[in-house]
Amino acid sequence: MRSPRRFLFRHTIGRFQSEESLLANAENKVKDFRQSVELLKNESRKLQERATLAEEEMKRGQMKLKNAGNQIQSLVRSVYKTESQATGLMDSLREIPGREALKLRADVASMAYEAKQQRSALVKQVLKITNNGISV
Repeated sequence: MRSPRRFLFRHTIGRFQSEESLLANAENKVKDFRQSVELLKNESRKLQERATLAEEEMKRGQMKLKNAGNQIQSLVRSVYKTESQATGLMDSLREIPGREALKLRADVASMAYEAKQQRSALVKQVLKITNNGISV
């Protein structure tokens, strides 16, 4: 329905318009189109710059996460070594009779338990980092 109306309008009423007014209308439409294209170019340029900045920020964040993950892994290894030393110390304290050895063994056991909890928390943090797609 729309095309026949436009066709009739252009070929009947449009014939009464002068060529100069038709040309002026066309020039105005071209000018508006040019402005909209320029606006789109500017918007596109701004969005591309924002995307580039966001990508750089994302890469910096990934590097920070990777470094933090490596440091956490190193800390996990040292906590594991501490746990094994505590286990060795507890074994040697079992051989010593007496109440003081028993008290020291209890202290070492509680510290070993705390170290184990810390290690498991650190391992969970490393798993979070690796689940984000960053290899550690």
